[in-house]
Amino acid sequence: MTSPENRRIDDLGTLKAIAHPLRMRLYRALFVARTATASQLAEQVDEAVSLVSYHLRKLAVHGLIEEAGTQSADGRERWWQPSSYGLSIRDEDVRTSPEMAAASDAVGRTIHEQRAELHRRFLDERLTWSDEWRSAVISSEWLPRLTAAELASLGAELDALLKRYDQAARAAEAAGDTEGRENVAVHLHGFPYRG
Repeated sequence: MTSPENRRIDDLGTLKAIAHPLRMRLYRALFVARTATASQLAEQVDEAVSLVSYHLRKLAVHGLIEEAGTQSADGRERWWQPSSYGLSIRDEDVRTSPEMAAASDAVGRTIHEQRAELHRRFLDERLTWSDEWRSAVISSEWLPRLTAAELASLGAELDALLKRYDQAARAAEAAGDTEGRENVAVHLHGFPYRG
């Protein structure tokens, strides 16, 4: 059963496992699909089923995904699902070890590259979306002057808000309200910088 909480990653092996670009793509695709087989995911990421199966097993070894109940009539295909609502990596878990910090940075870079690619793909395909969807797109940048405590508070509030919207959408979808629903990516970054 998928945990309703985020999985806190605080060990080197799991950090290295999720830092792999294909594994991150598979995890994201599985999170969106909620449950899927290696064959279904292989089509999405355009890789061989055997390679996808290998990487899914690696994610499972680290507890990032788990087997889902059989959803096919013959029961021969192995179905997978995320083992938690999401993932979190906290600086306090990685800062004391150079290896952990490097692995965490690798995860961050992989996530950033894949998010940027997802946004680039939207920009390339923007005109294929309806006027309603194009008008609903959010693109903004805020440059406030905050303390570390204020940034942490802002992050917690944004996280709670997005989780509320996501849970309401999942409940509506489970109740059959699927009309007009699309996968939506919301990427937030909040970090200090020096001008």
